[in-house]
Amino acid sequence: MNSKKLRDLVFTLHCYIGLAVGLIAIIVGLTGSLLVFHSEISTFDQQRRIGTITPQGEQLPVEVVLNTVKKTYADQPDATVQRIYLPSKPNEPMNVILKTKENDWTENYVNPYTGAILGNNLNQTFVNKFFEIIYPLHYALLGGDIGYKFVGIIGLLMSFMSITGIILWPGWRRLISGFKIKWKAHPKRVNFDVHKVAGVVAAVFLIFAFFTGFCWSFGEFINPMIYAVTFSKQQPTPVSVPITGKSALGLKEQLKTAQAALPDAALRIIYFPSKPEEVLRVSFKLTQEDVDSGESTAYLDQYSGKVLRVDSSLQVSLGDRILNSFTPLHYGTFWGLPSRIFYIFVGLAPLILFISGFVMWRYRYQAKTTVGDAYGNPKRDRQIELS
Repeated sequence: MNSKKLRDLVFTLHCYIGLAVGLIAIIVGLTGSLLVFHSEISTFDQQRRIGTITPQGEQLPVEVVLNTVKKTYADQPDATVQRIYLPSKPNEPMNVILKTKENDWTENYVNPYTGAILGNNLNQTFVNKFFEIIYPLHYALLGGDIGYKFVGIIGLLMSFMSITGIILWPGWRRLISGFKIKWKAHPKRVNFDVHKVAGVVAAVFLIFAFFTGFCWSFGEFINPMIYAVTFSKQQPTPVSVPITGKSALGLKEQLKTAQAALPDAALRIIYFPSKPEEVLRVSFKLTQEDVDSGESTAYLDQYSGKVLRVDSSLQVSLGDRILNSFTPLHYGTFWGLPSRIFYIFVGLAPLILFISGFVMWRYRYQAKTTVGDAYGNPKRDRQIELS
């Protein structure tokens, strides 16, 4: 196959795949833009409801706060603790998550210095309700597990779309013209220029966002492949071994053991086991890490208290480093605030590209029934769209 036929094939695939998945990609992209500053918006809304916490010396031990929350749910014996989020800043609350009959995700905001429960998420604000719709719409189109897989497939197709767009970009022939928009030209030309410039600027980042989303959707297949290709050993899932006649150890004792495994790290999140064979998972943040929630974890047998596994962000395999890179690449946190702001545009790019691409397709379709190309020049329609 010569280069012209190959380019024609790439162009055809680019056009028709774009038309097929464009509308779904727009939904995923726009919701992604809305979620870029989800954490900051939610934190602001939370502070508006519960007020600002004034630091008052040392924070209370986690087990003391946990017992305080449990007492408020004494009339709900089936309520189980899911997670505890420790504050990353002195003026933030401790967040204790419980599963109850009424709500699978009940957040309790606690003053870490006094133990006072400041509020919960049961009386939802507009912000809470808004993101409760936007988030599942983004990753699953509100379709549950099936929607999650479907969005993953769209992510793979959009990654392919971005790659073909890079191949077709006219800047490979004339670099300056590839980034130039002739605003005073005919609307058809302006539309083409907007498409090529917006596409090449966003293409790589669209690949980052959509391909990582695909990998997460099909992690049960992708993760083993990454470990195999990088010759990395995939860590086995740690399990607790129930001891007859013995209940789980107290939280204070287990946290002490977990902290000893990562002595220089700050406690961030505690994940409680929901089944007898599950482990207590404790996340920490090392000083070298940029993510507030931490990237290092200790896994403990909930009965013996034995440390079953320690994942330190400073000692990870190549496979784990690749998998860990998905989070900053998907959310745009790799360059801090500037890249997060830029990702708002990246989320808007599918809308811009679909509209401009559809207009280009319509011009081309109409040109087939007339003499000359979209610019009024004879027999140049194909060349201009590829140039």
